Order: sequence, then structure tokens, then C-alpha cells
Amino acid sequence: MRGKRLEPAEKRELWDRWKSGQSVREIGEALSRYPSSVFHHLQREGGIAPKERVRSPAHLSAAEREEISRGLVAGKSIRSLAKQLGRAPSTISREIARNGGCHAYRGSAAEHRAWQQTERPKSCVLSANSALRQIVTEKLQEQWSPKQVAGWLKVIHHNDPTMQISHETIYRSLFIQARGVLKKELVAHLRSGRTIRRAKCASAKGQGRGQIVGAISISERPAEAEDRAIPGHWEGDLISGSHNSHIATLVERHSRFVMLVRVESKETETVVAALTRKVQTLPQGLMTTLTWDRGKELASHRKFTVATDVKVYFCDPQSPWQRGSNENTNGLLRQYFPKGTDLSVFSQGQLDEVARRLNTRPRMTLGFATPADTLGAWVLP
Repeated sequence: MRGKRLEPAEKRELWDRWKSGQSVREIGEALSRYPSSVFHHLQREGGIAPKERVRSPAHLSAAEREEISRGLVAGKSIRSLAKQLGRAPSTISREIARNGGCHAYRGSAAEHRAWQQTERPKSCVLSANSALRQIVTEKLQEQWSPKQVAGWLKVIHHNDPTMQISHETIYRSLFIQARGVLKKELVAHLRSGRTIRRAKCASAKGQGRGQIVGAISISERPAEAEDRAIPGHWEGDLISGSHNSHIATLVERHSRFVMLVRVESKETETVVAALTRKVQTLPQGLMTTLTWDRGKELASHRKFTVATDVKVYFCDPQSPWQRGSNENTNGLLRQYFPKGTDLSVFSQGQLDEVARRLNTRPRMTLGFATPADTLGAWVLP
């Protein structure tokens, strides 16, 4: 069973399970296949389920072709076969003639040939538009996501449909290498680093952490922080790397503007001191609240508040979605700092450059404006 090719029904089940978020191993166990076999099947299509082909009722079916083959062996005439199948004699005659004649006709071979001849591969948008292909390539090399590229093009070229493209088409051009439009190397610029498309529901769940003495709950945070109407309300967290290395991340809720802070360790005194120095470089009043998770690195939050006049609020346990902007930004940062990277080797200057790249990338949630422009509209006179 494990060595056999997948039957059509098994292929459909494979793609249904993949789209539901099951892992390669889970799919392999359900279909009695090796995980490597499942992965190779998915990889051929870039993780994107191929569109199921549907036969027109006007065309002969596989069963009808088998009936023709058996009828010819039995010596039946074309007219009797046509009457038996409810088809025109000319239809049966042409079917036999195009597949070797009465003596060479085989139902399975005729069916295979029919499917091959009815393939109508559509030309890719990017293959026919070199100017659009060049722009998409350049933006992907700048670490823009396909959705950011597609949204930005729609804004910039709103009067020119030929210079617009969907993000799904970009993904297909990247992952389905048989198209040969975008180079495979561009996949390395994607945030996830994956080589195949993954289902939306296949995401990992966040985990909560410990208790903080004197923590003020997020439920007490001002309503203006919740609706993102004005800037000044930030979210923060640590991302971790190898050798017990860390980077502090700060994200402004209104604009999604990000700042990265180099920290020597995750000890609360070290983290609070580094955050204090960074926040004190901001214009007065640009940070009024900071929402953090339950990590002990901000146990000395009262010292931070005294030094910066910024009130600190803490999320509920096991509720990472309460810092949605920060969680999303941490995901974006993994494009620059993959898991397992030693984060201690990066200088503050290098972190500032990564932050600059993120702050000058368009965001769908901002109408494809950049965080830098959005925040600047409030800060600059």
C-alpha cells in the first residue's frame, strides 16, 4: 500500500486534510503513506491544491470507452455500440478512428489520451508582463510579502489593471516552479521561509508565562489604547535566540511602528534599563502606555514607570492575541532572525536597520501606507 501511487480519491483526501491544517505525518498515517511521499506530492504543487478537472457531459466517459473496447472485441458494429451508449454513430466512429482503429482501440489508452489533449494550461500573468514581473521581483527582494506587493500595486496603479496582480498569483509563481516565472531563490525572502503554501488554520498556539507582582491588568488599560485612534500606546515582548540571547521588541498600536532594543540578558534589571534608555529617546508623550505579556523580564515594571512616566499593563495568562500587533511583528522579525539564531551578535545599529526596513514596508492594515509615514503624520509638524 505504501509504495503504490495515490488514487484520485486519495489525492482529494490528501488535499482536504492539508487544507484543514493537518501535518504531513498525520496525513501519511491516515493514508498509510510515508510522510516523505506525502511531502513530495505536496511540494510538486507548492502546497496549493490543483484545480479539479471536470469532464463535460458531452464527452465520452472512461466507462463508455471501456464499453466500446469490449464491444469491438465482441464484434459489435459501430451503430449497435452507439445505440447501446445513447451516442451518435459519428461520435463512436471518430472516437475509434482517432485511437488506432477497431483492432488497436483500448479504452484505458483512449481515456488517457483524451485527458492529455483537453489540458488547457493558462499563461501566467507575470510571464506575459515583464515590467510587472520586474517590480514584483524587486519588492520580494526587499522582504515585502506577496500581499504587501499586491496591495501596494493596486494603490499605485489603480488606473492600470495590467500592473496589478493578486497575492495568490505571486505565491503560485513562487511555489509552483513548473511555471518558471519567478526564481526559486526568491522564496528565501519570504517571512516564513517555507517552500510550500500552508493552511491558515495550521498555526501554533501561544503559551502563557508566570505571574508579575503588582501587575495591572490589560482590562484597566484606557479605552483610547484599545481603539487605536491615536498614537502613544505600545506593545512589547522579547524574542529569543540561541545561547540564551534576546531582543526586546516595541510596537506602536496605531501605526505599527516598531523599535528593537538590544539586551544583554532577560534579567528584569537589564531589560528595564535597556527599555528605559530607548524610550527616553522618543519625543515627549509619544509613549504613554506599554502592554506586556506575563514574562518575568518586566517584573521591575514600577522602576520603568517611574523613570519614563509610561504606565505598564499586562495581558491575561495565555492570551497572546491581546498583543496582536506585537505578535505579528515578532513573526515578521523571524524573517531576519530565524529561530536558533544567536541574537547577541547583532549590534544596536543593525537592529535599528532591521526596524527601519519594517517601518518602511507598506501594511495592508494601514491601507498599504508605511508605519513610518503613519506615525510621522502625527509626530511631525
